[in-house]
Amino acid sequence: MIRLILRTLRADAVRLLLSSLAIVLGVAFIAGTLTFVDGMRAGAYERAGTFDRHTDVDVYGETGPIPPGLVDRVRAVDGVAAAAGELVGTAGVVGADGRPVLGFAVLAAIPTEDALRSYDVVAGRLPDRPGELVLDAPTAAEEGFTLGTAVRVGGTEGAARPYTLVGTVDVAGTSRDIGGPFIGLVGPDALAVTGEPGYARVMVAARPGVSEVELAGRVAAATGDGVSVRTRQQILDAAVDDAVRDLRQFTMVLLTFAGVAVVVAGFVIANTFAILLAQRTWRTALLRLVGATRGQVFRAALLESTLLGLVASGLGVLLGVALAGGLTQLMARLDAPIPGGLAVSAPTVLLGVALGTAITVGAALLPAWRGTRVAPVAALTDAAVLPSGRAGRLRLGLGAVVFAAGVAALAGAAPTGQVVLVAAGGVLAFFGIVLFGPLLVPALVRLFGWPVRRVFGATAALAVANAVRNPRRVAATATALVIGIGLVSAFVVGAGSTKEGIERSVDAQIGVDFLVTGIGADLPAGLADELRARPELGVVHEQRGAVADGVRVRAAHPALVGRTLTEVVAGDPGRLGPGTALVHRELADQNGWTVGSTVTVRGRALLVVAVVADGAAAQAAGPVPAGHVIDVVDADFTAIFPDQRGYLAEVDPADGVTAEQARTAVEQVVARYPTVNLMDQAGYKKMLTSTVDMLLAFVTALLGLAVVIALVGVANTLSLSVLERTRENAVLRAVGLTRGRMRAMLAFEAVLMALVGAVLGICLGAGVSASAMALLGRIGGDFRVVLPIGQLGLILGVAVVAALAASVVPARRALARPVVEALADQ
Repeated sequence: MIRLILRTLRADAVRLLLSSLAIVLGVAFIAGTLTFVDGMRAGAYERAGTFDRHTDVDVYGETGPIPPGLVDRVRAVDGVAAAAGELVGTAGVVGADGRPVLGFAVLAAIPTEDALRSYDVVAGRLPDRPGELVLDAPTAAEEGFTLGTAVRVGGTEGAARPYTLVGTVDVAGTSRDIGGPFIGLVGPDALAVTGEPGYARVMVAARPGVSEVELAGRVAAATGDGVSVRTRQQILDAAVDDAVRDLRQFTMVLLTFAGVAVVVAGFVIANTFAILLAQRTWRTALLRLVGATRGQVFRAALLESTLLGLVASGLGVLLGVALAGGLTQLMARLDAPIPGGLAVSAPTVLLGVALGTAITVGAALLPAWRGTRVAPVAALTDAAVLPSGRAGRLRLGLGAVVFAAGVAALAGAAPTGQVVLVAAGGVLAFFGIVLFGPLLVPALVRLFGWPVRRVFGATAALAVANAVRNPRRVAATATALVIGIGLVSAFVVGAGSTKEGIERSVDAQIGVDFLVTGIGADLPAGLADELRARPELGVVHEQRGAVADGVRVRAAHPALVGRTLTEVVAGDPGRLGPGTALVHRELADQNGWTVGSTVTVRGRALLVVAVVADGAAAQAAGPVPAGHVIDVVDADFTAIFPDQRGYLAEVDPADGVTAEQARTAVEQVVARYPTVNLMDQAGYKKMLTSTVDMLLAFVTALLGLAVVIALVGVANTLSLSVLERTRENAVLRAVGLTRGRMRAMLAFEAVLMALVGAVLGICLGAGVSASAMALLGRIGGDFRVVLPIGQLGLILGVAVVAALAASVVPARRALARPVVEALADQ
């Protein structure tokens, strides 16, 4: 029996090629992901102790920053050779051209004690005293900074000030290399630039002869409560845990998309075996006639699928390793190197092979079981090779019920406020399509084929008839496309709707020409005051907010406050000024406040001049109940919360000043603050939506493989169908069907299958996104579904073009054999 199986595999090698390609691609995705992540994990272990090479013990703040005085106390502990505070934050560098150096900059406090310094110096030296700094070597080279140059650095505590460049360091591939400049300052300077009240931890080096454990005990006794003391091994373990925790989340995201690709591959392989075993009906029946039992035939089919799965999975693992290597090289070329290189582990190889083989065997189980039900007498008739595959009433009924349940869940997600109903509705709707597909898909094929038949006549009519002759087959082929295109469409529609919602929100809430935003941090102290001092600027408002006594207090500007109000319940918002407040309706109703009432916020009395309603404030979720908001002018907010900073400042030109003059004035101020960015409304919208675009591109790229595998399934189904219809196609050619019309017939058939799958996928994805947007709109925000017709049309176009390409090889195979030889085929 084994020899027979091997001969069968050799005989059907061409037929199995495309089906095995689906498994190869699915396994490659998983193996490549795991190999790539293993390399990153190895790099995480390698770089965990990069900046702790000389640290024996550290003191880590549990409840907040460590005050500088505690560093001196640790330094005085018996057995301590050196102690220094460490702080890692963000800042900005002003380049040689007077503009901020692009990229998110990392600032770190560098120890002045030689016993604790773990940086690799490229040129010069590390800073020894305040006023000195080091930069990463690439930034210094790109900006043309030389040793001794004054380099301006600024953070959240004010405008940039000059520091003397005394050296350059190499931080490439470390946790402090995130694409922007690296800035190293001594501890006091780092605290001053970042505005932090203390250090994140204290690094400690032991004297010779003092063990880590012994020193940790002494330091713990000296520091008291509120901090934790760790030995070197504990420091390394914590660093690895942090890196691996983030990496684990990244891995789960990638493997989720890989799982989608594998599921699609399972649909393709199941359809392939169903077709292959149907085409072997004569062979199976003859085996039964000569003595093979039903169990032997079933086990032979499973063994065949096992061998195919092993070979395809092995090739998939090899391709996955190659993909991981290519991705590593690509990241290096994009200046985002992955530390650790390529790491191929035995568990990754075994998992890839086992998963691919299991999917192949599992997909072949049902077709193999059905293939063994052929009675031996079928070898004497044509009954066994007649097209079949109509779904039973139970399946169709169950499919209709499941699909209806999915639609109901999607429709009910927003009214009930349940996020889980969106996911459940999408899954149920998909399975409803799978179960109801043998009736739904052929009906759609006929519907979409109607105009094609009207235009192209008999050729298109033959294509439609061929596509629907086996309902289960065409349904399985289209369903594989529904998964990938459905998910892509859901993200496309969701991203488009989210972007529209963000842009509408900006239009409603931002009523000025220019915006100044912090880069990765709040606006620096003093920036808003400098802007207000410029005569070219009329409105300067720093958006700030804080919570006091269960109430959200917001800074407001009299000229801008009315833009977000949905209703004025009482009073006049235009009277807002120093010593007054706007109270929102929900808070006023609870406390019985009216116009003329006095409210007290942190001891400051304010007169209520209006009771208002704000839709955004009423919907926003947070630490205070909805609508519990008080608006005060900037000066009062600063007096109540002197240390509270905002991330955004709104700026308008003064009367009679042009937009260009105002922009120039803002740029002159902003140039001294490298951690802020100036933009107009359009630029601000683009900044807010760029993350959505990046996420969409990332998701589309990952889901693209699932779509490719599904299109491989279209080509595979068409190829196997051509082999099944060898005699039929020969008859058509004998009675006058030209080679061009034969190609057109197969192209129409492929396009109709792909088009139905793509349309169903787009409808499913749009439905899921519509449900999600309705839910978001109910929770808070102006979100509603928006159909990006251009992008959805592009998805359809790509599916059609890919289907046309998939029909080329089957058409060539159909025309390769001479007509007379094909007529003699059995």
